[in-house]
Amino acid sequence: QVQLVESGGGSVQAGGSLRLSCAASGYTDSRYCMGWFRQAPGKEREGVAIFAWPGGYLYIADSVKGRFTISQDNAKNTHYLQMNNLKPEDTAMYYCAAAPRLGDYCAPDASRQSYWGRGTQVTVSS
Repeated sequence: QVQLVESGGGSVQAGGSLRLSCAASGYTDSRYCMGWFRQAPGKEREGVAIFAWPGGYLYIADSVKGRFTISQDNAKNTHYLQMNNLKPEDTAMYYCAAAPRLGDYCAPDASRQSYWGRGTQVTVSS
């Protein structure tokens, strides 16, 4: 079974930056959807950035478009969420997620994900 471990969360001032990492292990198939979801207290878990591993499809939530970017290191089985110009509304627990895929499309829905990391907290103060 795939294991996902997030790191890089923390507390920053508005306008600051963080880079989250997701290290994956236990892959049995290279065709996966990978990405990030976040959940604030009392809110639904929402998709932030999801992409097709090893590449192709990319979804970026409108709320973070232009501020967050995805990159990956195939050799390390790791991908990164670079978060710039952070805003207080970005405060949430951020989860790495993965799901097998048959085609090129990755659904940005929490209910469609198969594997989850334990989460890393991001707090942005105003």
